[in-house]
Amino acid sequence: MRNFILTFLGRPAGIVGLALLGFVCLMAALAPVLYPASPWDMSGIPFSRPGENGMLLGADTLGRDVASGILHGARVSLLIGIVSAIAASCIGVLLGCIAGYAGGVVDIGIVRFTEIFQTIPSFVLAILMVAILTPSLGTIILAIALVSWPPLARLTRAQVMSISQREFVQAALCQGQSTVSVVVRHVLPNAISPVIVAGSLTVAAAILIEAALSFMGLGDPNFMSWGYMIGAGRTVIRQAWWMSVFPGFAILLTVVAINLVGEALNDALNPRISRA
Repeated sequence: MRNFILTFLGRPAGIVGLALLGFVCLMAALAPVLYPASPWDMSGIPFSRPGENGMLLGADTLGRDVASGILHGARVSLLIGIVSAIAASCIGVLLGCIAGYAGGVVDIGIVRFTEIFQTIPSFVLAILMVAILTPSLGTIILAIALVSWPPLARLTRAQVMSISQREFVQAALCQGQSTVSVVVRHVLPNAISPVIVAGSLTVAAAILIEAALSFMGLGDPNFMSWGYMIGAGRTVIRQAWWMSVFPGFAILLTVVAINLVGEALNDALNPRISRA
Protein backbone atom coordinates (compact mmCIF):
# COMPACT_ATOMS: atom_id res chain seq x y z
CA MET A 1 0.00 0.00 0.00
CA ARG A 2 2.84 2.40 0.84
CA ASN A 3 4.52 1.76 -2.52
CA PHE A 4 1.18 2.28 -4.27
CA ILE A 5 0.63 5.65 -2.58
CA LEU A 6 4.20 6.80 -3.23
CA THR A 7 4.01 5.78 -6.89
CA PHE A 8 0.65 7.49 -7.35
CA LEU A 9 1.86 10.69 -5.67
CA GLY A 10 4.95 10.55 -7.86
CA ARG A 11 2.79 11.11 -10.93
CA PRO A 12 2.00 14.87 -11.22
CA ALA A 13 -0.77 14.18 -13.72
CA GLY A 14 -2.46 11.89 -11.21
CA ILE A 15 -2.32 14.54 -8.49
CA VAL A 16 -3.80 17.14 -10.85
CA GLY A 17 -6.54 14.72 -11.89
CA LEU A 18 -7.32 13.83 -8.29
CA ALA A 19 -7.51 17.52 -7.34
CA LEU A 20 -9.83 18.29 -10.26
CA LEU A 21 -12.01 15.29 -9.50
CA GLY A 22 -12.13 16.27 -5.83
CA PHE A 23 -13.22 19.78 -6.84
CA VAL A 24 -16.03 18.40 -9.01
CA CYS A 25 -17.19 16.08 -6.20
CA LEU A 26 -17.06 18.95 -3.70
CA MET A 27 -19.19 21.16 -5.94
CA ALA A 28 -21.67 18.33 -6.39
CA ALA A 29 -21.86 17.81 -2.64
CA LEU A 30 -22.33 21.54 -1.98
CA ALA A 31 -24.99 22.01 -4.67
CA PRO A 32 -27.97 21.88 -2.23
CA VAL A 33 -26.17 24.33 0.05
CA LEU A 34 -25.04 26.86 -2.57
CA TYR A 35 -28.22 26.57 -4.65
CA PRO A 36 -31.00 25.19 -2.42
CA ALA A 37 -33.72 26.00 -4.96
CA SER A 38 -34.54 23.62 -7.79
CA PRO A 39 -32.35 24.14 -10.88
CA TRP A 40 -35.58 24.05 -12.93
CA ASP A 41 -36.93 27.22 -11.23
CA MET A 42 -36.73 30.61 -12.90
CA SER A 43 -34.15 32.65 -11.01
CA GLY A 44 -33.74 35.80 -13.07
CA ILE A 45 -34.04 37.48 -16.41
CA PRO A 46 -33.75 35.14 -19.42
CA PHE A 47 -30.54 35.40 -21.42
CA SER A 48 -28.69 37.16 -18.59
CA ARG A 49 -25.00 37.14 -19.41
CA PRO A 50 -22.40 35.73 -16.97
CA GLY A 51 -22.09 38.10 -14.03
CA GLU A 52 -25.32 39.97 -14.76
CA ASN A 53 -28.28 40.11 -12.35
CA GLY A 54 -26.38 38.20 -9.68
CA MET A 55 -25.91 35.12 -11.87
CA LEU A 56 -22.33 33.89 -11.91
CA LEU A 57 -22.59 31.93 -15.17
CA GLY A 58 -25.64 33.62 -16.65
CA ALA A 59 -29.17 32.39 -17.29
CA ASP A 60 -30.78 30.29 -19.99
CA THR A 61 -33.76 31.00 -22.23
CA LEU A 62 -36.20 30.54 -19.32
CA GLY A 63 -34.20 32.48 -16.73
CA ARG A 64 -32.81 29.40 -14.99
CA ASP A 65 -29.42 29.79 -13.33
CA VAL A 66 -26.73 28.03 -15.37
CA ALA A 67 -24.43 27.67 -12.36
CA SER A 68 -27.19 25.97 -10.37
CA GLY A 69 -27.82 23.58 -13.25
CA ILE A 70 -24.13 22.70 -13.53
CA LEU A 71 -23.73 21.97 -9.82
CA HIS A 72 -26.92 19.93 -9.57
CA GLY A 73 -26.09 18.23 -12.87
CA ALA A 74 -22.75 17.14 -11.44
CA ARG A 75 -24.59 15.01 -8.90
CA VAL A 76 -26.52 13.25 -11.66
CA SER A 77 -23.52 12.72 -13.93
CA LEU A 78 -21.28 11.37 -11.15
CA LEU A 79 -24.05 9.11 -9.82
CA ILE A 80 -24.76 7.62 -13.24
CA GLY A 81 -21.06 7.30 -14.08
CA ILE A 82 -20.05 5.58 -10.85
CA VAL A 83 -23.05 3.27 -10.47
CA SER A 84 -23.07 2.17 -14.11
CA ALA A 85 -19.30 1.56 -14.02
CA ILE A 86 -19.66 -0.57 -10.88
CA ALA A 87 -22.51 -2.55 -12.46
CA ALA A 88 -20.53 -3.04 -15.69
CA SER A 89 -17.46 -4.11 -13.71
CA CYS A 90 -19.45 -6.67 -11.73
CA ILE A 91 -20.88 -8.20 -14.92
CA GLY A 92 -17.57 -8.10 -16.77
CA VAL A 93 -15.48 -9.48 -13.91
CA LEU A 94 -17.94 -12.30 -13.21
CA LEU A 95 -18.22 -13.46 -16.82
CA GLY A 96 -14.52 -12.90 -17.51
CA CYS A 97 -13.54 -14.92 -14.45
CA ILE A 98 -15.79 -17.82 -15.39
CA ALA A 99 -14.61 -17.83 -19.01
CA GLY A 100 -10.91 -17.46 -18.19
CA TYR A 101 -10.78 -20.10 -15.48
CA ALA A 102 -13.26 -22.68 -16.82
CA GLY A 103 -12.05 -22.66 -20.43
CA GLY A 104 -13.43 -25.08 -23.00
CA VAL A 105 -17.05 -24.85 -24.05
CA VAL A 106 -17.90 -22.39 -21.26
CA ASP A 107 -15.16 -20.03 -22.43
CA ILE A 108 -16.26 -20.25 -26.06
CA GLY A 109 -19.90 -19.61 -25.13
CA ILE A 110 -19.12 -16.53 -23.04
CA VAL A 111 -16.72 -15.16 -25.67
CA ARG A 112 -19.36 -15.54 -28.38
CA PHE A 113 -21.96 -13.91 -26.12
CA THR A 114 -19.56 -11.00 -25.52
CA GLU A 115 -18.90 -10.64 -29.24
CA ILE A 116 -22.64 -10.28 -29.89
CA PHE A 117 -22.69 -7.17 -27.71
CA GLN A 118 -19.51 -5.82 -29.28
CA THR A 119 -20.81 -6.15 -32.85
CA ILE A 120 -23.59 -3.67 -32.07
CA PRO A 121 -22.47 -0.02 -31.71
CA SER A 122 -22.65 0.66 -27.99
CA PHE A 123 -24.23 4.09 -28.25
CA VAL A 124 -26.91 2.87 -30.66
CA LEU A 125 -27.74 0.01 -28.31
CA ALA A 126 -27.94 2.43 -25.37
CA ILE A 127 -30.33 4.67 -27.32
CA LEU A 128 -32.58 1.74 -28.20
CA MET A 129 -32.68 0.44 -24.63
CA VAL A 130 -33.46 3.83 -23.07
CA ALA A 131 -36.07 4.63 -25.72
CA ILE A 132 -37.81 1.26 -25.25
CA LEU A 133 -37.70 1.27 -21.44
CA THR A 134 -38.58 5.01 -21.13
CA PRO A 135 -35.91 7.44 -19.92
CA SER A 136 -35.10 7.40 -16.20
CA LEU A 137 -32.02 7.20 -14.02
CA GLY A 138 -32.49 3.45 -13.61
CA THR A 139 -32.87 2.69 -17.30
CA ILE A 140 -29.93 4.95 -18.23
CA ILE A 141 -27.68 3.22 -15.69
CA LEU A 142 -28.85 -0.19 -16.92
CA ALA A 143 -28.28 0.73 -20.57
CA ILE A 144 -24.80 2.12 -19.95
CA ALA A 145 -23.83 -0.90 -17.83
CA LEU A 146 -25.00 -3.34 -20.50
CA VAL A 147 -22.98 -1.64 -23.25
CA SER A 148 -19.86 -1.15 -21.11
CA TRP A 149 -19.17 -4.61 -19.68
CA PRO A 150 -17.74 -6.47 -22.75
CA PRO A 151 -14.26 -4.82 -22.70
CA LEU A 152 -14.01 -5.47 -18.97
CA ALA A 153 -15.01 -9.11 -19.46
CA ARG A 154 -12.38 -9.66 -22.17
CA LEU A 155 -9.69 -8.00 -20.06
CA THR A 156 -10.62 -10.06 -17.00
CA ARG A 157 -10.66 -13.26 -19.07
CA ALA A 158 -7.18 -12.61 -20.43
CA GLN A 159 -5.81 -11.82 -16.97
CA VAL A 160 -7.43 -14.86 -15.35
CA MET A 161 -6.19 -17.19 -18.09
CA SER A 162 -2.65 -15.93 -17.52
CA ILE A 163 -2.76 -16.06 -13.72
CA SER A 164 -4.45 -19.47 -13.53
CA GLN A 165 -1.39 -21.09 -15.11
CA ARG A 166 0.99 -19.81 -12.43
CA GLU A 167 2.69 -22.16 -9.98
CA PHE A 168 1.04 -20.77 -6.84
CA VAL A 169 -2.41 -21.45 -8.31
CA GLN A 170 -1.47 -25.03 -9.14
CA ALA A 171 -0.05 -25.42 -5.63
CA ALA A 172 -3.34 -24.20 -4.13
CA LEU A 173 -5.24 -26.77 -6.19
CA CYS A 174 -2.87 -29.54 -5.07
CA GLN A 175 -3.59 -28.59 -1.47
CA GLY A 176 -7.24 -29.42 -2.04
CA GLN A 177 -8.67 -25.91 -2.09
CA SER A 178 -11.98 -25.55 -3.87
CA THR A 179 -12.26 -23.84 -7.24
CA VAL A 180 -14.15 -20.89 -5.78
CA SER A 181 -11.53 -20.46 -3.06
CA VAL A 182 -8.67 -20.55 -5.57
CA VAL A 183 -10.32 -18.00 -7.83
CA VAL A 184 -11.33 -15.63 -5.02
CA ARG A 185 -8.18 -15.89 -2.90
CA HIS A 186 -5.44 -16.37 -5.47
CA VAL A 187 -6.48 -15.68 -9.07
CA LEU A 188 -8.73 -12.62 -8.84
CA PRO A 189 -6.54 -10.53 -6.46
CA ASN A 190 -3.60 -10.93 -8.84
CA ALA A 191 -5.66 -10.20 -11.95
CA ILE A 192 -7.77 -7.31 -10.73
CA SER A 193 -5.32 -4.39 -11.07
CA PRO A 194 -5.83 -3.73 -14.83
CA VAL A 195 -9.56 -4.22 -14.35
CA ILE A 196 -9.64 -1.50 -11.68
CA VAL A 197 -7.93 0.89 -14.07
CA ALA A 198 -10.31 -0.01 -16.91
CA GLY A 199 -13.26 0.35 -14.53
CA SER A 200 -12.15 3.85 -13.53
CA LEU A 201 -11.98 4.85 -17.18
CA THR A 202 -15.44 3.36 -17.70
CA VAL A 203 -16.78 6.08 -15.38
CA ALA A 204 -15.61 8.74 -17.84
CA ALA A 205 -17.14 6.87 -20.77
CA ALA A 206 -20.42 6.50 -18.86
CA ILE A 207 -20.56 10.25 -18.18
CA LEU A 208 -20.07 10.95 -21.88
CA ILE A 209 -22.78 8.44 -22.88
CA GLU A 210 -25.23 9.93 -20.36
CA ALA A 211 -24.47 13.44 -21.63
CA ALA A 212 -25.07 12.31 -25.22
CA LEU A 213 -28.35 10.63 -24.29
CA SER A 214 -29.55 13.74 -22.44
CA PHE A 215 -28.44 15.92 -25.35
CA MET A 216 -30.76 13.86 -27.58
CA GLY A 217 -33.66 14.23 -25.16
CA LEU A 218 -33.36 10.73 -23.68
CA GLY A 219 -32.30 11.81 -20.19
CA ASP A 220 -34.41 11.62 -17.06
CA PRO A 221 -36.81 14.60 -17.28
CA ASN A 222 -36.90 14.88 -13.48
CA PHE A 223 -33.17 15.63 -13.09
CA MET A 224 -31.03 18.41 -14.50
CA SER A 225 -27.98 17.12 -16.39
CA TRP A 226 -25.07 18.59 -18.32
CA GLY A 227 -26.14 16.94 -21.56
CA TYR A 228 -29.63 18.41 -21.28
CA MET A 229 -28.19 21.89 -20.70
CA ILE A 230 -25.98 21.63 -23.79
CA GLY A 231 -28.90 20.36 -25.86
CA ALA A 232 -31.17 23.16 -24.63
CA GLY A 233 -28.59 25.79 -25.55
CA ARG A 234 -27.58 24.51 -28.98
CA THR A 235 -30.33 26.41 -30.81
CA VAL A 236 -29.27 29.76 -29.33
CA ILE A 237 -25.53 29.21 -29.13
CA ARG A 238 -24.77 32.42 -31.05
CA GLN A 239 -26.90 34.57 -28.76
CA ALA A 240 -26.20 32.73 -25.48
CA TRP A 241 -22.93 30.80 -25.83
CA TRP A 242 -22.63 30.34 -22.07
CA MET A 243 -25.61 27.96 -21.97
CA SER A 244 -23.62 25.28 -23.82
CA VAL A 245 -20.00 26.25 -23.16
CA PHE A 246 -20.04 26.04 -19.35
CA PRO A 247 -21.79 22.62 -19.12
CA GLY A 248 -19.49 21.37 -21.90
CA PHE A 249 -16.47 22.58 -19.96
CA ALA A 250 -17.77 20.77 -16.85
CA ILE A 251 -17.96 17.51 -18.82
CA LEU A 252 -14.48 18.09 -20.26
CA LEU A 253 -13.01 18.84 -16.82
CA THR A 254 -14.56 15.75 -15.24
CA VAL A 255 -13.60 13.36 -18.03
CA VAL A 256 -10.02 14.66 -18.18
CA ALA A 257 -9.71 14.38 -14.38
CA ILE A 258 -10.93 10.77 -14.39
CA ASN A 259 -8.57 9.84 -17.22
CA LEU A 260 -5.60 11.41 -15.43
CA VAL A 261 -6.46 9.49 -12.26
CA GLY A 262 -6.86 6.30 -14.30
CA GLU A 263 -3.44 6.69 -15.88
CA ALA A 264 -1.84 7.30 -12.48
CA LEU A 265 -3.63 4.23 -11.11
CA ASN A 266 -2.26 2.20 -13.99
CA ASP A 267 1.27 3.33 -13.13
CA ALA A 268 0.80 2.67 -9.41
CA LEU A 269 -0.80 -0.76 -9.86
CA ASN A 270 1.63 -1.92 -12.56
CA PRO A 271 4.53 -3.57 -10.70
CA ARG A 272 6.94 -3.14 -13.61
CA ILE A 273 6.38 0.60 -13.73
CA SER A 274 6.39 0.84 -9.94
CA ARG A 275 9.85 -0.70 -9.78
CA ALA A 276 11.18 1.55 -12.54
